[in-house]
Amino acid sequence: MCGIVGYVGGQSALDVVIAGLKRLEYRGYDSAGVAVLADGGLAAAKKAGKLVNLEKMLVERPLPSGVTGIGHTRWATHGAPNDANAHPHLDNAGRVAVVHNGIIENFAALRAELSDRGHDLESETDTEVVAHLLAEAFSSCGDLAEAMRQVCRRLDGAFTLVAVHADEPDVVVGARRNSPLVVGIGDGESFLASDVAAFIAYTRSAIELGQDQVVELRRDGVNVTDFSGAPATTHAYHVDWDASAAEKGGYDYFMLKEIAEQPKAVSDTLLGRIDAEGSLRLDEVRMAASVLREADKVVIVACGTAFHAGLIAKYAIEHWTRMPCEVELASEFRYRDPILDQRTLVIAISQSGETMDTLMALRHAREQGAKVLAICNTNGSTIPRESDAVLYTHAGPEVAVASTKAFLTQLVACYLVALYLGQLRGTKWGDEIRAVIRDLSRISCEVERVLETMEPVRELARSLAHKKTVLFLGRHVGYPVALEGALKLKELAYMHAEGFAAGELKHGPIALIEEDLPVVVVVPSPRGRSVLHDKIVSNIQEIRARGARTIVIAEEGDESVVPYADHLISIPATPTLLQPLVATVPLQVFACELATARGNEVDQPRNLAKSVTVE
Repeated sequence: MCGIVGYVGGQSALDVVIAGLKRLEYRGYDSAGVAVLADGGLAAAKKAGKLVNLEKMLVERPLPSGVTGIGHTRWATHGAPNDANAHPHLDNAGRVAVVHNGIIENFAALRAELSDRGHDLESETDTEVVAHLLAEAFSSCGDLAEAMRQVCRRLDGAFTLVAVHADEPDVVVGARRNSPLVVGIGDGESFLASDVAAFIAYTRSAIELGQDQVVELRRDGVNVTDFSGAPATTHAYHVDWDASAAEKGGYDYFMLKEIAEQPKAVSDTLLGRIDAEGSLRLDEVRMAASVLREADKVVIVACGTAFHAGLIAKYAIEHWTRMPCEVELASEFRYRDPILDQRTLVIAISQSGETMDTLMALRHAREQGAKVLAICNTNGSTIPRESDAVLYTHAGPEVAVASTKAFLTQLVACYLVALYLGQLRGTKWGDEIRAVIRDLSRISCEVERVLETMEPVRELARSLAHKKTVLFLGRHVGYPVALEGALKLKELAYMHAEGFAAGELKHGPIALIEEDLPVVVVVPSPRGRSVLHDKIVSNIQEIRARGARTIVIAEEGDESVVPYADHLISIPATPTLLQPLVATVPLQVFACELATARGNEVDQPRNLAKSVTVE
């Protein structure tokens, strides 16, 4: 949530900052603003609504040209999404400008102190207190970086702060605690942003700031310290994708592009994990084999779509390793006093690597002595850096708020971890592992086949745009797929949608069935788990007898479901545990098309942000 951009160099700061904010629009926001240092002063502009509103204002009332500036897209926490609460926030003298992601928990006490000292605060935000505190600290020390360190030591909560001061026209200062901030190193220019996408058009050399660090940007380099002023260790890395990867590439929406990229994303996530003999190699997971071999329990923590990936992983881990596996919502994990010890393996799943609930869960796990393996899509992000080991997915940048290719690659990574544990623990023979890997290697082609047959799904979605409710049913690994299908519809179409375990139908949900109610049913293969297949066919008959409009996702050649399907969506036959990789794709297309038919913003659904960096 929120986007931050800072720049100092030789180009027009305003142009660089606005371009960066455009690349961060996918994160979700409700207002935007910029500040530029020029002619010995500071000029700022901000506007509620989309970035285009700010751009129109800048055309009507241009800011002076300068080579140092900051910008922000805000997602409201404290105060309504209006002009006054938009960032940047300035001190009373108009010499300091600050932008901020996160929440400052003790802002009310700090605001009262400032008011007592005669400061006039104009907004409802927690951010404005920082501008006033920085102005006070700077007046004493004359150094913006030191002023930032002094202020940060007084703040409670999660925050990324970026500031400029008119008295230091060639400096941008940033700080972070529990909220992402990354540095870009260019040729005679430096960048700050909440995501590398903001500056990827200018440089691929990046530094991820660590916890409780302050960075001072100048044209010729950066200096990083901790909050006390001591030199700090940083993590430098090279971004392995370019600006074109974050563009729409001719698609109407980023989500459509990312759905289409799933076959390649799945292939890329498998790349380098299989040796010439077809055996599994996870050299990237730098955790001692003895630790993994001796673990006696797996706990998966995740949120949203990643949580659904974890639910599917549970089936694979328990089946292939015979280890007990729990799946926890990261937001609830540490509040229920979970039982963890040195032999617990915690798997933290996060696309961004900055999901605050998941980050706090993994910190709690490590405090209890558990080992943490991260599954993540974002190199250099906080969750992988604070984990004991990491397995990166290789989905590439995912811009749309509703996750698609990140979900499929998380599934692939979970399957790899489950197989690897089975390999180390001797619960799966080598030929068994190679057989699963061969099946996984074919999945990208099967996903491609699914995508080629989606026009009837789009037509169906358009025909249901007027509906108020859609229900989803599934069994075994189809149950998390049903949950994911319902979540996508909630996120994008703003419809009431629920996913249920089909076996629970007669325990309450069947009361919801009424005439012409759309019900999507994910049918397991009749080959792998025939008893599950037969039971869910009975479920389909039950709801159809009560008037439901049945939308059945079943593998090709499954003739037993045809008489009971008002709409049949065929998917390639796959092994039972791998079916979610193909069964999920029609539900993504269905939700995207239905949202489009309802006139909704697909890439940036209301009230949602791509990365949830506050609890």
